[in-house]
Amino acid sequence: MSPTFRALRNPNYRLYLAGSVVSNTGTWMQRVAQDWLVLHLPGNSGTELGITTGLQFLPILLLSPYAGVIADRFPKRRLLQVTQLTMALASLVLGVIAVTGVAQTWHVYLIAFLFGIGAAFDGPARQAFVSEMVGQDELTNAVGLNSAAFNAARILGPAVAGLMIGALGGGAQATGWVILVNAASYAAVIWQLQRMNVALLHSPELRGRTPGALVEGVRYVRSQPKMVMILIMVFFAGTFGMNFQITSALMATEVFGKGATEYGVLGSVMAIGSLTGALMAARRVRVRLRLLVIAAVAFGLAEIVAGLLPSYVAFVLFCPVIGFCTLTLLNSANATMQLESAPAIRGRVMALYMTIVMGGTPIGSPIIGWVGQHLGARYTLVIGGVLTIAGVALALAVYDRMRRAQRAEPVLAAERVLAAR
Repeated sequence: MSPTFRALRNPNYRLYLAGSVVSNTGTWMQRVAQDWLVLHLPGNSGTELGITTGLQFLPILLLSPYAGVIADRFPKRRLLQVTQLTMALASLVLGVIAVTGVAQTWHVYLIAFLFGIGAAFDGPARQAFVSEMVGQDELTNAVGLNSAAFNAARILGPAVAGLMIGALGGGAQATGWVILVNAASYAAVIWQLQRMNVALLHSPELRGRTPGALVEGVRYVRSQPKMVMILIMVFFAGTFGMNFQITSALMATEVFGKGATEYGVLGSVMAIGSLTGALMAARRVRVRLRLLVIAAVAFGLAEIVAGLLPSYVAFVLFCPVIGFCTLTLLNSANATMQLESAPAIRGRVMALYMTIVMGGTPIGSPIIGWVGQHLGARYTLVIGGVLTIAGVALALAVYDRMRRAQRAEPVLAAERVLAAR
């Protein structure tokens, strides 16, 4: 088997990836349909759309650290079945009320928030469960294949959703049928998880309920120089660099004078670069620290270059480079966090990682939006790239300081013993 797909030799992982492809495609279909539904409800505009998105992601930011504690306390395979069922029910209700024509904006708000709660508990368990299926030697490959499947769905899902909505009349009721397809897609993951051979899983010993479990996870991460370095890098990149919905929209409309269709093309070609990066990441056996640093710096430089490009065509042709650098950085960071963490605490580690990666968006988006309004669209990319590179420099400085402190501890301990004598 090709090194790119070596994790597929594991029967449990084959089942998991097959279900994920179906479910991810359905999820991307619902994202398009939900946005379309909100905009087609009476009196709604971009404000209501932003509120819906915020409500869906708010539970992820608030609950992910606690969700990591839950992931370390319960069997992740069963926990994932529960979270998938929760999200399926939320999608089912939204699809039904849209199809029947009774959907109101507050319905969408409430269901988006409930969907976000399911996603908050799903994320850490799903991230940590990958290492239980494939083990350490194939973890990097599995993470890369997960990203490849996600980005393939990111290309396919919106296209299918657009075709379905158009074929069914283009109104709010049409979106309901698309959302119902997503509700059904969760059955693929639940069924494939049920079919797994439990004897082949590398499941750590579950820990009971103990006070301070969340604090224990934070302390563990703070004691690991490499993890702290990664979290600093992805915070700066995610907060200031990965605001593609804002930067791409501003570049397409304000700099190049294009419309919604041309803006949509940017997301598709960027996803092609992301898919390529994910497949290349899947070929790696180990992730070196040097690759993480190079990927982060390359991402920052790519943003700066993109902000200086003279034409829309040049920008389109360069977007895959940004997508490639983004996926290389995030895949490398994800795999390293899992490889470096102890199995018994991996759920909490990945929960903190996801909180840092996603938690910067509410901070960075208003800042980047302000930059675009007052300094111009090009500066949203240039400043984002510069701050990302500055974050890499800060991360390396903190990493070096922590490593020096760790090396000095045995020496200081020996000196204290000698002084006591």
